[in-house]
Amino acid sequence: MSFLSPLRRPWAVTVLGVLLGLAGLLTTALTTPAARAASLVQVSSFGTNPGNLAMYAYRPDGLQSGRPLVVLLHGCTQNASGYFTSSGWRKYADQWGFALVLPQTSSANNASSCFNWFETGDTTRGAGEAASIRAMVAYAVANYGTDPARIYVSGLSAGGAMSAVMLATYPDVFAAGSIAAGLAYRCASSLTQASSCQYGPTSKTPQQWGDLVRNACAGCAGPYPRVAIWQGLSDYTVVPANGTQLRDQWTNVRGVSQTPTSTQSLTGGTSLQVYGADDVRLYQITGMGHGLPIDPGSAADQCGTTAAYFLDTICSAYHDARFFGLDGGQTTPPTSTPTPTPTPTPATCVYASNYAHTTAGRAYQSGGNTYANGSNDAMGLWNTFVTHTLRQTGPNFWVLTDGQC
Repeated sequence: MSFLSPLRRPWAVTVLGVLLGLAGLLTTALTTPAARAASLVQVSSFGTNPGNLAMYAYRPDGLQSGRPLVVLLHGCTQNASGYFTSSGWRKYADQWGFALVLPQTSSANNASSCFNWFETGDTTRGAGEAASIRAMVAYAVANYGTDPARIYVSGLSAGGAMSAVMLATYPDVFAAGSIAAGLAYRCASSLTQASSCQYGPTSKTPQQWGDLVRNACAGCAGPYPRVAIWQGLSDYTVVPANGTQLRDQWTNVRGVSQTPTSTQSLTGGTSLQVYGADDVRLYQITGMGHGLPIDPGSAADQCGTTAAYFLDTICSAYHDARFFGLDGGQTTPPTSTPTPTPTPTPATCVYASNYAHTTAGRAYQSGGNTYANGSNDAMGLWNTFVTHTLRQTGPNFWVLTDGQC
């Protein structure tokens, strides 16, 4: 019997070779930096921060300077990480090449971690939370090379209302914005008024709504940002009247009519009304409650993850990104068969009580208040004493036109 040294035994040579190979891999791993996928990161210092907010940012791998930026504002009880994960925006940031900035508030600012969209100290240019968000944008321009002409903002609920704040107070910064289940700028200036706005209509004309925006930035002559509005028609937290009040506000600011130039039917029970030359969009979703519209899936127009306040209907991030022109310049409404809007005639105007309008199918009541079918214009209390004139501008589409028929 011969005894071979370990190096002479074939099996030993094989084992030793494997061990040497593993050692080589370990050495390479220790000396070669691992590739890192882009992730959401906190920016610890971004400049002046009077609103006491935290800044989070996402930059896709290899993102060049000169690219757009979208600011995303979460809703109450939410945070930046959850919004980043579920909203669907990451998909299009990666696909079309733009950065995301996600401001985050906390219970130190608001008991429910809401942005303070109703506090004048946080909704005035140069002050509070609005100024902190503006500082984050300035940081992105200086440090990421963000194109200052392509900055956008989008948000949900309190974040949607804060999006309206940013569009009103910094129209010279944002090219366009999106407001989901949000409220008109300066609908409220106190917590008590905030509840009134959320749960019922506020009686203001489009001119009065527009004046609130024009007064928000002295010396800002425009052009004001284009705006997309998302509203669930079964939202009882921010009632549908808020969507039409936002429409009235921003169509007036943009100088276009409150009568849509086209209406379209989209997926998820969504109706899209376009105003002016795509100046303002109003998306209304039948049966949807309070939340951000998403549509999980792998198709080009699908995105997001279902969670609390992220509701499976339609991918709002896809439509907003295209509205902003982030897909390479596409800013026209989604392709679908438009519903013609008839030219109004005197015969289409009806004067009656709110009760009569609802029983005749021209309006509906919700929570004791009355809203016009189609436009969702707020008409006040549902009774036989309050009267209004409605004008039909399309199939089952009525607009409040008191004294203008």
